[in-house]
Amino acid sequence: MIEKLNIVKQRFDEVNDLIIQPDVIADQKRYIELNKEYKDLRALMDEREKYLELTNNIEEAKEIIADGSDPEMTEMAKMQLEEAEKEVPKLEEKIRMMLVPKDPDDAKNVVIEIRAGTGGDEASIFAGDLYRMYTKYVESKGWKHNIVDYSEGTSGGFKEMIFEVSGEDVYGTMKFEAGVHRVQRVPQTETQGRVHTSAATVMVLPEAEEFDVEIDPKEVRIDYFCSSGPGGQSVNTTYSAVRLTHEPTGLVAQCQDQKSQHKNKEKAFRVLRSRLYEMELAKKQEADAAKRNSMVSSGDRSAKIRTYNYSQGRVTDHRINLTLYDLSNIINGDIQKILDELRFVENTEKLKENSDIF
Repeated sequence: MIEKLNIVKQRFDEVNDLIIQPDVIADQKRYIELNKEYKDLRALMDEREKYLELTNNIEEAKEIIADGSDPEMTEMAKMQLEEAEKEVPKLEEKIRMMLVPKDPDDAKNVVIEIRAGTGGDEASIFAGDLYRMYTKYVESKGWKHNIVDYSEGTSGGFKEMIFEVSGEDVYGTMKFEAGVHRVQRVPQTETQGRVHTSAATVMVLPEAEEFDVEIDPKEVRIDYFCSSGPGGQSVNTTYSAVRLTHEPTGLVAQCQDQKSQHKNKEKAFRVLRSRLYEMELAKKQEADAAKRNSMVSSGDRSAKIRTYNYSQGRVTDHRINLTLYDLSNIINGDIQKILDELRFVENTEKLKENSDIF
């Protein structure tokens, strides 16, 4: 373990020198990447210090016990040795998890798209419930979110909701939410009291920087139109809403949330970049999944990932066979325990893949 941590230390010192070089600071893309790497390596360096301290304590305690000339010191050394030997395996496991190669996209902000699926009005209401669940979770993390575009359901909720989330390691946390979410409950519109199954699809796109995806402005058709949502006379009568069509791929992105046409255009371009970036990422994920048969990140957007059963008060994540009887808290944004389990499974898979490194 010490050898591996010393290799990491060499890289940390190298990155530490690089981020103050003028040519690196001038190259925005490289500078941002190196800063992210520095932050990850800094955390590992803190654990390395703890590990070195523990192993030194073990060596010192063994020397005192071997000497045995001072009974009181020997007794204290035995206690120190026992304590340190208990801590070492836990710390080694933590370090192994931290040494797992990180997905470079994990640090990115995201664009989340929720779309009502099968189930008519009830699917739209459920899409609204998912949006509320995510916004409550986002707020609990201290992240920021803002709406890009939406289309309301006829009986509440949303046929479609697109919003941005920004903060620390947002994609690394939220990527596990992508897929089909099912709800089983008696709809508000049901008079017979029968349980219906409805669905909504969630897409989580890592927000692409301008240097991640270059868009040729000549290949984008821009249309302006009046916003259809609430917002008063000025919003509904001015051509502030923007729709972009990327002609080579047919991808469309629109934004009507802001009163300013310029701001809507800026947001729509961010979404378009993210969709183009995600197209490439989806191909890569499918290739990776085919290679390693991952349980949690298959890249299959149509995969049914979770069921919310109201009559039983349970939530089941089908990827890892996790069932929690805590639906009311989960639907109110308390999804951290599910995300932690999914991240643990993904890291364990990566550890197996990289067993030769460790």
